[in-house]
Amino acid sequence: MPIPEDVTGDEIDKDVRQELQSLPKTLAEDVAKNLVMVARLIDEDPEGAYAYSKVALRLASRVAAVREAGGFAAYANQKYSEALAEFRAARRMTGSAELWPVMADCERGLGRPEKALEMAGAPEVHKLDKAGQVEMRLVAAGARRDMGQLDAAIVTLQSPELASNSVQPWTARLRYAYADALLAAGREGEAREWFAKAVEADRDGSTDASDRLAELDGVEFVDAFDDSDDSDDSEDTDDTDDRDASDGGDAERVEVEDDKD
Repeated sequence: MPIPEDVTGDEIDKDVRQELQSLPKTLAEDVAKNLVMVARLIDEDPEGAYAYSKVALRLASRVAAVREAGGFAAYANQKYSEALAEFRAARRMTGSAELWPVMADCERGLGRPEKALEMAGAPEVHKLDKAGQVEMRLVAAGARRDMGQLDAAIVTLQSPELASNSVQPWTARLRYAYADALLAAGREGEAREWFAKAVEADRDGSTDASDRLAELDGVEFVDAFDDSDDSDDSEDTDDTDDRDASDGGDAERVEVEDDKD
């Protein structure tokens, strides 16, 4: 896989760089560059990120950060069985519970929501930091919904973190999930309230809460640049009507330094 000239490998997180010190220098540099490409592409080009992760795995499969990167790349491509295997390998190497929520979500992806719920009640959850515990709650609520237990999903999401007025990195997603569950249960008024709260917390546009809120309010968006409204100059058409019709008025965790939330 080609590596862009601007990628040096120094962009990776210092903890990952430290893990790579167990490798020969040239090999460590090659692995680091591929990990940088995974992080760079995973959101916009998950298939490309997956390809780079496979290169890194071929070069250094005994490095936990590489197994973790492979897991997230597979997860982004909905290859849940492969992702789960990589996450388990990384966890065995580090002993950390950090990957527990995403491992549970892989179980959901594999059609095993009951297993995800079992993991949500495991002792490993108590070892997670606040962000990890919120993520586990989101996964558990999703599992409840997978099983058709909407009311249980709503109750699962009700928590001090949901009720808090402070905005944390997880706040928008938590409020969004709660609003979506309420809407699925037919509680439209409450859902609108929580979509609005999600919009307030969603400072980086990580959810489509604003679009969902607009839908509930009956707002429709029309493309003002729709080419279908263009008329041939030689045809005798009512340009005003055409313009009026088109008037619109739409998861880790290989981190790169200086690009963290």
